Amino acid sequence: MTMALFIAPDGRPRCHWCAATPGYQAYHDHEWGFPVVDDRRLFEKLSLEGFQSGLSWLTILNKRENFRAAFAGFDPAAVARFTEEDVQRLLGDAGIVRHRGKIEAVINNARRALEMVDQEGSLAAFFWRHAPAPVQGGAPVSETAESRALSRELKKRGWKFVGPTTVYSFMQAMGLVNDHAPGCAVREEVEKARKAFRQP
Repeated sequence: MTMALFIAPDGRPRCHWCAATPGYQAYHDHEWGFPVVDDRRLFEKLSLEGFQSGLSWLTILNKRENFRAAFAGFDPAAVARFTEEDVQRLLGDAGIVRHRGKIEAVINNARRALEMVDQEGSLAAFFWRHAPAPVQGGAPVSETAESRALSRELKKRGWKFVGPTTVYSFMQAMGLVNDHAPGCAVREEVEKARKAFRQP
């Protein structure tokens, strides 16, 4: 099955999903699929993927700066200290998705992230251990054997809102897999970045 491409105004073919808005295209061109080793960014992305559950990524992307302000820049050590007073503050913040379960999950996951850093050395070391072997782009999927395994491991460690579909979206975005469509102009750029990347 061939994944659809769209030709942007600059004449370059791109994954069809980023055609919706210029913001989507910028995210596609400069972030999605490029390998990430920074623990704060990894924690942020997994948190935002949890907030996306049941919503569109565009909704979350448009609110990302608000989320960063509300959650102390997604510094796990800072978020881990959040209290019920912070939960109430966040439930009153119209700039984010006001869902108690998801807010409490981020706070819980920040505490689990600190435990993971103690045990594994870094979030990056843990997550990149679950990166699958590279494969050529095929039919789009919403989860894989690797995302199911990673989801199970995170849940076993006490993380919340980390189902296999959420985890696979995280893996795609953080470069653990290169799911840019064959023929997408950014796919080769991501592949070069992955080859130059030193796994933690």
